[in-house]
Amino acid sequence: MSAYSRAFQALTSGRAMRPDEAAEALAALRKEYGDELADALGQHATEHYRPKPTDTKADDRRKRRAYGAVMRAANFAREIAASPFRATIPPQGDTTNRSTS
Repeated sequence: MSAYSRAFQALTSGRAMRPDEAAEALAALRKEYGDELADALGQHATEHYRPKPTDTKADDRRKRRAYGAVMRAANFAREIAASPFRATIPPQGDTTNRSTS
């Protein structure tokens, strides 16, 4: 039975869930959703960035780089969903102010 089905049955059965049961059901639902999202991203990347025989080497490099970025995002989504704690997004590159003059 999927996590969604267990959560739905728990919500509609009329029986109150203990807090630990509710937390477990929500964690399973979050993990299942993260896995489905990561799988969908991986499938999209495989279809969208598949090399073609007419691609140049530069096209191939761009596609491999884009594929890697999508797969990193998919793995990050899976990691966030599986984490028992709230996710904190890592800093994006160098955040120091730079002069443009």
